[in-house]
Amino acid sequence: QVQLVETGGGLVQGGGSLRLSCALSGRTFINYAMGWFRRAPEKEREFVASISRSGDSTDYADSVKGRFTISRDNSKNTVYLQMNSLKPEDTAVYYCAATAYASYRDYVGPGGRYVYWGQGTLVTVSS
Repeated sequence: QVQLVETGGGLVQGGGSLRLSCALSGRTFINYAMGWFRRAPEKEREFVASISRSGDSTDYADSVKGRFTISRDNSKNTVYLQMNSLKPEDTAVYYCAATAYASYRDYVGPGGRYVYWGQGTLVTVSS
């Protein structure tokens, strides 16, 4: 059974930092490009960041560039999202997702075919 489990969400003051983690089980992690998405209250889900299977290529939404960093540890089957300089508008449920429809060195953008999704972790940024 495939599982993606996100951890690390919580309440943080504006300007603060959080690191989200997402562990994949039930599949061979290195075969999957990974992405982070988020859904703010009363808004549609949006792309945040993605990373290639190799970890060499990344992509970010303009709204988080320079503040968020996506990374992965293939030995731990885990992808991370380091979030710095958090703003109230970053408040959302954050989801990680996985896709096997990717070459080894290419990230998969928001239009990609992500087939596995986690249950989400809530990030709340106070002003």
